[in-house]
Formats: sequence, structure tokens, C-alpha cells
Amino acid sequence: MDSSSGEPSSRIFHHTGFRAYVTAQTCSSLSFQIISLAVSWQLYSMTHSAFMLGMIGLMQFVPSVLLALPAGHLADQYNRKSLILGGQSVEFLAAIGLILMSFLMPGSAVLLLSLVFIFSLARAFEGPSMTSLLPALLPASVLSKGMATNQVFREAMVIAGPMAGGLLYVVSPALAYGTAAVCYLISLLVMMRLKYQHEPLKPLPMTLRNLFAGLDFIVKRKDVLGVISLDLFAVLLGGVTALLPVFAHDVLHTGAWGLGALRAAPSVGALVTGIWVSRNSFHRHTGLIMFGCVAGFGVATVVFALSHNVVLSLLALVALGGFDMVSMVIRGAMVQLDTPDAMRGRVNAVNSIFINTSNQLGEFETGVLASAIGAVSASVIGGVGTLVVVGLWMVMFPQLRRRQQLSHSEMTENV
Repeated sequence: MDSSSGEPSSRIFHHTGFRAYVTAQTCSSLSFQIISLAVSWQLYSMTHSAFMLGMIGLMQFVPSVLLALPAGHLADQYNRKSLILGGQSVEFLAAIGLILMSFLMPGSAVLLLSLVFIFSLARAFEGPSMTSLLPALLPASVLSKGMATNQVFREAMVIAGPMAGGLLYVVSPALAYGTAAVCYLISLLVMMRLKYQHEPLKPLPMTLRNLFAGLDFIVKRKDVLGVISLDLFAVLLGGVTALLPVFAHDVLHTGAWGLGALRAAPSVGALVTGIWVSRNSFHRHTGLIMFGCVAGFGVATVVFALSHNVVLSLLALVALGGFDMVSMVIRGAMVQLDTPDAMRGRVNAVNSIFINTSNQLGEFETGVLASAIGAVSASVIGGVGTLVVVGLWMVMFPQLRRRQQLSHSEMTENV
């Protein structure tokens, strides 16, 4: 990496479209975190059922898979800003629905889950358009900085959102949902002011061939296939998030405060590293840096698994979050820059399916393996498995390993 060339990170915010994008994303991320905390706590207070908490995950997962390809197709056919506004409008109305439910039907678990499902439908509909919009707001030479900067704000909301949601919920569930609704309204108003030039394309029918065009593109572009599949298998094998309560209670012998610290540690690492990435550019050995960071993710997983010291465990999770941030920015920028704008919606839709699937199945795989051989052994196997995947992918995708820059073309554009 090199900070001596490219556009300074401070000047990224001179792009008014990017400034509006980050503001809207930050507000919607804060809203999502507040609602996630409030919904889970309220539902558990109603039912005292772990199964019902699992239903929240199901209500989020099903729309993300079922709507991804149609939403990606629409993102490539219609004005992405308009699609985002449509999705966020529904999310705002769902938040209003949660407020009304808290006053009128505070004990209805079915209604609560129904509103979560509507909320998740809107997020799935909005997702490909939101992801595909960013490359149109910044020159290619600073796209990685823009992605890192945006992710820094999102990670900050991952830390601040649950804390804010918990404090607001103590006063009143309606206050938590009301704050989230206000944040969504701000996001909507900012997004309305975002300047984005949509170029109409030749209409394509929503056939199976067009819906799966993103997957076909990924298979044919070896670098894109390598990047997306690396993320899929690394997360599938290396995730330890689902086992943090086990490590906190049985391995590290700490309480709720320790679990909270363990959950926050990866976001702290990602936040600090993201600030550094947003101030630097990738100009040489980008492929090797990406592979090295995924390998670092695996090593940090193994260190965490074998640690019996809270401080060492926290440091390992901080490192894990930092490695993941760098590799995530590189992977994301490569996918965006290697994909024509007319295909970005569908490619990002397929990528989102892979990400959601790897996260969900990764937690399931880790939980099943841990129940059979123990949390420590399962996590060590997961970390070592990630290292094996990195080695295999470096052999299977040599062009990706040798890649010097984020884009295949020399990036000399400055604004």
C-alpha cells in the first residue's frame, strides 16, 4: 500500500454524491442496529424462547435469498437511486409499524415477526442498488478509499447502535423504534438530494437467463470468481462469532461484560484498520495483500481458539477484524471495478447471496462441529481450514495472486 499517490482521503468528501451516500448509509445502519437490538429483546421478553430468537434470523435470511436476483436485475434496469428510496420508504413505514405495535399490541410476537419480515424484504430489495451505486459516485482511483471510509462509519454504527438501542429501550420500546424511524427519515431526505445520473439501458425481460446473468458473468471472470469464492469458503470455515458465548463462559470464565467486549472487539479492529485503509491506496501486490489478510484472519482465529487469557483473546479478535477489513475492501473493490456498470446489480446480488449464505451456514457449521468435538477444537479446525483455502486458491487462481492493482487498467485518474 502507498499513501503518496491518489486522492487524499479528506478530498473524498468533496464529492457531494459520496458525502450524501455515506450520510444516508450511516443513518440507515444506525437504524438497523437499534431495531435489531430492540426487536430481539422485546421478542424474548414476550416469549422467553430461544427458538423465537432464531425466527428473527429466518425472517431476515429468507428475503435476502429469494429477492436477491430479482432485486439485482431491477438494479441494472432502473434508476438505482429510486429503488433505494423505495426500499428505505418501506423500512421507514415498518419502523412506524413497530412504534404502533408497541402501543396497541405490545404482546403480539406474530405481528412483531411480520414487521421484521417486511423490513427484511425492503432491505433485500434495496441492497443490490445501494452497493452498485457507490462506483458511480467516485473515480476508480479512490474507490477503495471510499469503500473503506463507508465501512468505517458502518462499523462505528455496529458498535454504537446496540448501545444506543439498549439505552433507548430501557426508557421505552417505542422510543427506540421512534429514534430508528427518525434516522430512516433523515436517510431518505439525504438520499433524495443525492445527485446521480442514471443512463437508461435497453429493457431486458426478467427471464431466468437474465436473472442468472450475474452468476454466469462471475463464472466466466476468473478473478471475480476467485475473490467471491475465497470470501465464501473463508467465512464458512473461519467464523467464531456464534461460539463467543461458549468461549466467554467456559473457556475464559468471564461474565456478560466479557461477552460484550468479545463481540465488540472485531468491530474495533475493523474500525481502526478502516481508518488507515481509507488514507492509503493499493498500488502493488494487491492480490498477495488480499491473500495475506485472509490468512491472517485464519491465524487470528486459531490464536483466539487456543487462548485462555481474556486480553490475548480480545487482541486476537481485534486483529481478526482488522485483517477482515483490509481483505473485504480489496475484494469489494475488485468485484466492482471488474464488473461493467450494466451488470453490477446482478453481480452484487449473487455476491450478497454468497455472503449471507456463508455467514448463516458458517455459524451452523461451527455450531454443529462444536457440539461434536468442542468449541476450541472446532474453532482451530475452522482457522486451519481457512489457511488451507488460502493456499488452494493461490494455486487455483494464479492470475489473482499476481495481480498488482485493484483494477486491471492503470489507475491514474485524479479529481
